[in-house]
Amino acid sequence: MLHNLSESPGISHEILAQLRDNEWQSDRARFRMNLARMGECMGYEIAKTLEFESGTVQTPLGQAAVKRLSEPPVLGTILRAGLPMHDGLSRVFDQSDHAFVSARREYLDDNHDSFTIGIGAVSSPSLENRTLILADPMLATGASLAQVLDLLIKRFGMPAQIHVAAVIASKEGVNKILEALPKNGHLWVGEIDSVLTSKGYIHPGLGDAGDLAFGTKMN
Repeated sequence: MLHNLSESPGISHEILAQLRDNEWQSDRARFRMNLARMGECMGYEIAKTLEFESGTVQTPLGQAAVKRLSEPPVLGTILRAGLPMHDGLSRVFDQSDHAFVSARREYLDDNHDSFTIGIGAVSSPSLENRTLILADPMLATGASLAQVLDLLIKRFGMPAQIHVAAVIASKEGVNKILEALPKNGHLWVGEIDSVLTSKGYIHPGLGDAGDLAFGTKMN
């Protein structure tokens, strides 16, 4: 199931505008903060689909009826660009377990026209019958996310629900992930851009989220 935040009113529109603006992007701390804010926005929306159970808590004056998450989700992210979104989701689901996957494009030529996805370190609790929320800010070709999802399920078990969260996606990436997700899967995006370049970059997108958040790296 696809959930596109751009199709309804919300503060995510303003946050996304700041993330795309190259003048705002010059403030690296602000860029990371805005990625975290998008994680919070998506976390609040995802929470509306989760199960809550009734209970009571003791206040200084008596007992109050409350509703609490039946079980905290597992928050997963793809290093390194997903870390700020992961931080935002962690503020919403503050009792969660966490999963981390290191994945990157490994280019096969000097012009960066073709690449494979290399997956390094993986750390996760059991996902069997849990709710998994997997964050990655840019959903371009969808190749890395699809590969990571397949690895997590095979190694750590089938979640009861899967939520993938991306700030900006291409149409091709959306189709790739919707095909890769099982029937219990949801894809959440801030906005969908129409163009994916021949090098696999989203246009107009916002640039390289990892570099903007943490600095340029050597390939």
